[in-house]
Amino acid sequence: MSKQRTAAIVNGDPVEFLSDPGQTLLDVLRDELHLTGSKEGCGSGDCGACSVIMDGRLVCSCLVLAAEVEGCRVETIEGLSTGSTLHPLQQKFLDHAALQCGFCTPGILMASKALLDANPDPTETEARYWLAGNLCRCTGYDKIIKAVLDAAAELRQDRKSA
Repeated sequence: MSKQRTAAIVNGDPVEFLSDPGQTLLDVLRDELHLTGSKEGCGSGDCGACSVIMDGRLVCSCLVLAAEVEGCRVETIEGLSTGSTLHPLQQKFLDHAALQCGFCTPGILMASKALLDANPDPTETEARYWLAGNLCRCTGYDKIIKAVLDAAAELRQDRKSA
């Protein structure tokens, strides 16, 4: 089978890559584009470790075929910070000790960003519901939820100040 050429915008940068017909977006991100923050935890879309934002929608990159991203905008964990300045979500995860081994953290951060993009003022229940597709085996979820809600408050304050 021949490889397919695909062009997309990843973390704000135009990229082109060749992929096999059955190759996933996760495979391309990690193996072709060397963006290794997204992790494969299950390969079936059940754990959320590979979560990225594609055209404004949260997706499991293990379930998206690479060829499907033609012309799309993809945001990964590598694009969350600006240079050496952490995104408020990243900083709040550190401040609240909302991570341990870190394997699930990139997916949870991307899911949290998608939540705050869609709803800048979520309730605790809404945050818990939104992040229910992301599994963490090391921490309780309370610190994660507190970090997300704290980041939401900071982002709202930043918007008011701007």
